[in-house]
Parts: sequence; C-alpha cells; structure tokens
Amino acid sequence: MKQADFLHMILPFKDKLYRLAKRLLVSNEEAEDATQEVLLKLWSKKTKIAEFNNVEAFAMTMTKNYCLDKLKSKQASNLKLVHSNYKDEHTSLQKQVEVRDSVNFVHQILEELPPQQKIIIQLRDVEQYDFEEIAKVVNMNPTAIRVALSRARKYVRQELIKKHNYGVS
Repeated sequence: MKQADFLHMILPFKDKLYRLAKRLLVSNEEAEDATQEVLLKLWSKKTKIAEFNNVEAFAMTMTKNYCLDKLKSKQASNLKLVHSNYKDEHTSLQKQVEVRDSVNFVHQILEELPPQQKIIIQLRDVEQYDFEEIAKVVNMNPTAIRVALSRARKYVRQELIKKHNYGVS
C-alpha cells in the first residue's frame, strides 16, 4: 500500500482517534502521543489494513486499548479527563465563567464514570457512532451498550439535577 493510499484511508477519522484519546487521557500532549502511536501501529500494519472490514473501528479499538493500557500503567496517577473546546469571544465574562464552570462540572461527573461508560458516551454522544460501530470498538453487544449508555446518562443527569437543586458542591 502506498503512503498516499494509507493517508487517504486514515485521515477521515484521525481527529476521532484524537478526541477519544483526549477523552480518556490527561492532556492534549497525551492525546497527541496516543494518536501518533496508534497511527504508527496502523502504518506498520499497512499491508494488512486493507483486509479489515472496518478500518475506523479497528483504529478506534486500538486507540481505546492503548489509552486504557496507559491509564493502567504507573503513570495513571497523573492522568485525568480533560476536554474544553468551547470558546466564544463575544460573550460576557460572567457568561464565559458560567459556561466554563458548567463544562468543568460535567467533566467532573464524567470522570466518576467507569472507563467503559466514558468510552461509550464519547463514541455515541460526541462522535455520533451507531451502536453496531460501538460494539466493534468495545467488544460488547448492542443491547449491553444501550444499557451502559443509559446508566451513564442517568448518572450524569442525576448529578446535574443535584447541582442545580442544591447549588455548588
């Protein structure tokens, strides 16, 4: 496989790999490193990659596994969930602070979820994968994914209701 063919196959979902890595790891740098490692591994398998039915699902699975291995390593004590892409220069400072606080609170809630639920929420609600695609990545049946997603969403909803009913925790 030529480099151009490989890039044509991988580039459409490269950003998804990064966003999944960022959801699971601490920082931009950690997510970039994870994405680069996965892309290098894919490059090393480039002769076999055309045989895969769904290269994107394979790459997402590799990214998930790499990140979970990294979290399990000794470096895990320094890792946490971080994600903030929201910036709007035309809003008031008070509104920006409120939005930042809300986003940070949601991230705190997401940090409390089990890793598998974090991945499922990322793939379904952020990346907009369908249940069959998620099943390939997390190696679960679609019914179990729906249950895990429902539980994760319910937990996030309950925590948000608590915050709005009782103030800042």
